[in-house]
Amino acid sequence: MPPRHLYVHVPFCARRCAYCDFAIAVRATVPVERYVHALRRELALRAAPAAGWTLDTLYLGGGTPSRLGGEGVAAVLAAVREHAVLTPGAEVTVEVNPDDVTEQAVAAWVAAGVNRVSLGVQSFSDEALRWMRRVHDAAGAHRAVRLLRSGGVANLSVDLIFALPDAVRRSWRDDVDRIVALAPEHVSLYGLTVEGGTPLGRWVERGESHEAPEERYEAEFLYAHDAMAAAGLEHYEVSNFGRRGFHSRHNSAYWSGAQYEAAGPSAHAFDGRRRSWNVPAYAEWLARLESGSDPRGGAEELTAENRVAEGVYLGLRTSAGLELQAAERPVVAPWLAAGWGRLEDGRLRLTPTGWLRLDSLAAALTAHRSC
Repeated sequence: MPPRHLYVHVPFCARRCAYCDFAIAVRATVPVERYVHALRRELALRAAPAAGWTLDTLYLGGGTPSRLGGEGVAAVLAAVREHAVLTPGAEVTVEVNPDDVTEQAVAAWVAAGVNRVSLGVQSFSDEALRWMRRVHDAAGAHRAVRLLRSGGVANLSVDLIFALPDAVRRSWRDDVDRIVALAPEHVSLYGLTVEGGTPLGRWVERGESHEAPEERYEAEFLYAHDAMAAAGLEHYEVSNFGRRGFHSRHNSAYWSGAQYEAAGPSAHAFDGRRRSWNVPAYAEWLARLESGSDPRGGAEELTAENRVAEGVYLGLRTSAGLELQAAERPVVAPWLAAGWGRLEDGRLRLTPTGWLRLDSLAAALTAHRSC
């Protein structure tokens, strides 16, 4: 069956954030026309076997899609519509940095069909934002929210990063309380991780920075859970909170194992059996398409063991939980006794404390199912 979900990767950024290991292209001037022209070529390649798509969700991620500006984002959506029909009420998301939000850009995004914005706030501490190498400041984040709301964006998601190094002066409670005060429909919460090859990775290697202790990582995660729940945001996935009716439909498709298509450098697709991905570098992706070549960089067929592992992991990371067989109940009994999960209607649902131990719990259950 043709996929009903499409991800488009827009790689452009003003600069690389300290923690970022994504496939990005830092450009002072974004080559909007050249990017959109290449994207059209790839979309034609991907959609041809299915004679076009019918999409329930479309997600523009990055990178920083808002770097395309109002007209650029509109051009991307127009390119998608050359090969796809968006169903009535389809979720159309664009990732946005606060410094790119203007009245004109918001108007263009909404007019083009964007109905959900994911805003990369990350923190309201100016010191923390400087340390992260973000371009915006706290005042810019508040201004962006005001412009998005006044421009008609009724489905707003906000990103927030926790567990910064001790040396970074930042009040986590203040950040969470200020997010709650903005009353977004959705919040994505990410613990800071150190990746090799990033500025942060090099700082840690040289001993100039240190990861937050596990105790603080857990305390900040649990504080956010309590505060979001009190504000009416459901903790429906390990990293995501949403008001009822505003859970991310696109990301939920990933977590449910649905098929999805993808375009743009480094973009990953899944057809139900095979996962494939594009070359990560923007220059190579562009060169291949301009020469008439396919920018796919590789693929892998999921084995039976892969499917078991992914099914367990994806099930446990959402509030819907994982259906258990009777023989598996003794395996999860210690988790239940420790307060890491609960069994309801035959499904294992992890508690917030359990989500902090997700990897080890998933590994234990996967090993049992693979015997």
